[in-house]
Order: sequence, then C-alpha cells, then structure tokens
Amino acid sequence: MKPILVATTNRGKLSELMALLSGATLELTDLRQVGLDLVVPEDGPDYDVIAEDKARRYAVASGLWTIADDTGLEVDALGGAPGVRSARQADDDRARRMKLLERLAGLPRPWTARFRCTVALASPEGAALLGRGACEGEILPEERGHQGFGYDPIFLVAGTGRTMAELSLAEKNRISHRARAVGDLMRRLAQHGLPGNPLRGD
Repeated sequence: MKPILVATTNRGKLSELMALLSGATLELTDLRQVGLDLVVPEDGPDYDVIAEDKARRYAVASGLWTIADDTGLEVDALGGAPGVRSARQADDDRARRMKLLERLAGLPRPWTARFRCTVALASPEGAALLGRGACEGEILPEERGHQGFGYDPIFLVAGTGRTMAELSLAEKNRISHRARAVGDLMRRLAQHGLPGNPLRGD
C-alpha cells in the first residue's frame, strides 16, 4: 500500500499531524520525503475551501492520498480576525504574536478567542472528506511556555490554566483544534466512507 502524504510545510503542524495519525498504523510520508516542491496559495474564503484545495492539489501532484489542513485564530474583540489570514499577518511566529497584541492593546479583557481547524483527506482522483475542530480560550498579553508554535504562547486554553505552549505534544494532541478535526474526520470516514481510502483499509 502506498503511504499517505501529510502535506504541510509547517514543521509544527507536521509533527502534530504525524503524531495524531500514528495510532492508525499507517505509513506516512511528507513533502520533503516525496520530493514535492509545490506551494498551494491559501487564498480561499474559509478553512474548508483552503484545506480541501490543498489536499486535492497535493494528491493530484503526488499520486498519493493526502491529508492537509487549514487553521486560524479567531479573536472576538477583533470580529473574528485574523481568521483565515492568521499565518499571513507577518513573516514569522513571534512577529505575528506581537502584531496581534498591538491590535488588542487598549481593548477590554478578557480577549476571548478560539483556534479553528479543518482537516481534509483527498484522493488522487479528487474525492475528498473534511473534519472540523475548535479549541476555546483567550489571548494573554504576555507569552508563556516554550512548546508548540504560532500563537500558542499567548493562547490560554479554556479550563486548563495553561497556554498551548505550556502543554506537551501529547497533551496538546488530546484537546487541540487539530486533534478534534482529525477525530471528526475519522468519525466521518467511519460513518460515510470514502471509497478506497487507506484510513479504513478498504
């Protein structure tokens, strides 16, 4: 059986997705291992469209079943921004966090927010299925923790008293938006199927 391609250029996402899918006894590969140098523009109107487009394009280009995701941070005080543009706010993670805190400065706290994620599984023939997940919390005015990536150091996870960056990978992969999206994808596959998909071995 051919491996499943986990299509992301973000090392943090790759580590999380590989860990989340490892329990399914699957052979997984990534863009570097298959030698695929393809950048898919993330210019869709929402997470679903962007995730599905990425999964389909990488599946067609590689000839492999492919998993891709799109994730965003939605801050209520900013009307849900930065949302689908979360990764395009600046050139690196710290600059993105600083830009967000600058936008929130002076606005009343708590700065309630959520991470939202869509994970897409696509075949080389174009079939696709989506899973969705969210994680509630709030934005803190200072960074805490050294794990994770992106906005994790300023995102306080609801009910935990800790930021995403203070959680281990195992802890994060039990409660995160991405973990919930992968879980939702697996449930949808079990309920509705997707002919030939390697996650079910059919």
